[in-house]
Amino acid sequence: MSGSCAGTEQAAPRTKKPDWLRVKLPIGESYKNVRNLVDTHKLHTICESGNCPNMGECWGAGTATFMILGNICTRSCGFCAVATGRPEAVDWDEPQRVAEAIYLMKVKHAVITSVDRDELKDGGSIIWQNTIKAVKALTPGTTLETLIPDFKGEKENIQRIIEAAPEVVSHNIETVERMTRQVRIQAKYSRSMEVLKYLKDNGMRTKSGLMLGLGETKEEVLQTMRDLRESNVDVITLGQYLQPTQKHLPVVRFVHPDEFAEYTEAGYEMGFDYVESGPLVRSSYHSEKHVFEGIGKAGWLRKKELMGC
Repeated sequence: MSGSCAGTEQAAPRTKKPDWLRVKLPIGESYKNVRNLVDTHKLHTICESGNCPNMGECWGAGTATFMILGNICTRSCGFCAVATGRPEAVDWDEPQRVAEAIYLMKVKHAVITSVDRDELKDGGSIIWQNTIKAVKALTPGTTLETLIPDFKGEKENIQRIIEAAPEVVSHNIETVERMTRQVRIQAKYSRSMEVLKYLKDNGMRTKSGLMLGLGETKEEVLQTMRDLRESNVDVITLGQYLQPTQKHLPVVRFVHPDEFAEYTEAGYEMGFDYVESGPLVRSSYHSEKHVFEGIGKAGWLRKKELMGC
């Protein structure tokens, strides 16, 4: 892992999280039902692997983000709680198990993501394609968001996702260009932008996300947002980075909700179709609202009218 880049603020000693980051513990029957389905079908969820602060809310609503291709990643990003190492063999029955779980959950919208599988020639794209097809075959009324890796930018593998035709394809830029090497060690900022542009050029509704509080500046965040718009990304999410363990990158600062509100305004002014910006926002948070064109921008315009702006 590379050291802090020039100009990066040094992390302050660990302090108590501000009140706006407090969440309720997961409880309720819906939460228990999702918990049982995940355990019974031996599924992995990024909700658990990523220590998501919204797990109680989302599972309580009967939704979850499924993680395919195992729970061991070939990359070692400094922010991510998913284990790094040598993954197990591909489980070719996994697509059907995921589809059956989504069917049993009776959800109208599902999110699927995966670890990076750089050791595979296809990058895991065949399992990805099979999973999307299995879900659509078993529950044709379910809309899908697929949060994909960069597949090293290899078009053949990205094309498999496009051919499976999920409603939304998401690929997270995660951080600003200056900090990419530190935060996403094996990734490239330009390559991620190219992946997003290729997806959009081939008819996909696209989405990307940023974590804040790692040492980036406000202008760098705005520039990254502009870069994403240049790649014609439709939906953007911005949320607070939270350190999973002491071994991960530290939180440099807790971004105030008012600053997140400023990014919402800036995003819509730049032309994003949907902006999800707030301290507890994660890539798949409220993702069911990100499927349909115009909803986010229309809501923003109505709010401005009510405020007399």
